[in-house]
Amino acid sequence: MPDVGNSNWISRAYLDSLLIETRYMDAVSPTTDFELYGQTFSSPIMTAALSHLDHFMFPGAAEALAQGAKNAGAVLWYGMAEDEEIQHLSSICPHMIEIIKPYADRDLIYKKIAFAEKCGLLAVGIDIDHPFASDGSPDIVDGHEMAPLRTAELASICQAASLPVIVKGVLSARDAERCLTAGADGLVLSHHNNRIEYAVPPLKMLPEIARLTNGAVPLFVDCEIQTGMDAFKALSLGAKGVCIGRPLMAAIKQNGAAGAADYLIRANNELKKAMAYTGCADLGKMDASIIHC
Repeated sequence: MPDVGNSNWISRAYLDSLLIETRYMDAVSPTTDFELYGQTFSSPIMTAALSHLDHFMFPGAAEALAQGAKNAGAVLWYGMAEDEEIQHLSSICPHMIEIIKPYADRDLIYKKIAFAEKCGLLAVGIDIDHPFASDGSPDIVDGHEMAPLRTAELASICQAASLPVIVKGVLSARDAERCLTAGADGLVLSHHNNRIEYAVPPLKMLPEIARLTNGAVPLFVDCEIQTGMDAFKALSLGAKGVCIGRPLMAAIKQNGAAGAADYLIRANNELKKAMAYTGCADLGKMDASIIHC
């Protein structure tokens, strides 16, 4: 019996409900090359912003994720970590995006951004969906209190950072509009692994938010993205890229960095198949009319 209130289950069911139509006439073999913040990558399928892997899995798991991303030519996203770990992971995979928690001590956010700039990361992000604990009180993570971010505070962060600033945890047009007003350089549509029950699936909100942003900033999607076909559906509906999380953890557990790289490459090949079968020559030719609810 499914856990009907579990947002992961809801997102998975919605993803599986989306169907595609085929378009073979005049189709060609596709390319998945794409540009992000001035750099070109071979795939829009990236790692999710996992964190504390060495603690939750085994020592060296985070390094395996970074090495796997590098070997697959994928962008590495990573979550809450000490500066030393960020520096080490970025030395393995320089094309890295660090997601920073909404610390109540805002100075800590600025310090982490400054360190990310020193490491030469691709971008940084703010995890806006992590301010509260399960009872609605301020969350405490690794001894640090969290607090919801205000639009004016986000604007100050975006103005001060030399790196692109991405906002993670957007799941409404309301938040998307405020992030754009603040000057965000990208949005991640996410409910943060069932952080709140009955959350609307990111892909269900994607078309509305894509219309609102109208290409002004790249949109990314996580939560239950597992395959190249999942990626195809998200990209067709307006995403610039997608992030895979838990499946990569399983791949690392089974075969380390090689497992992560193989999974990312296989997912990208699945994406290419879907593009070929639907007449999408490149990522710029993705078409929402291909997707049927």
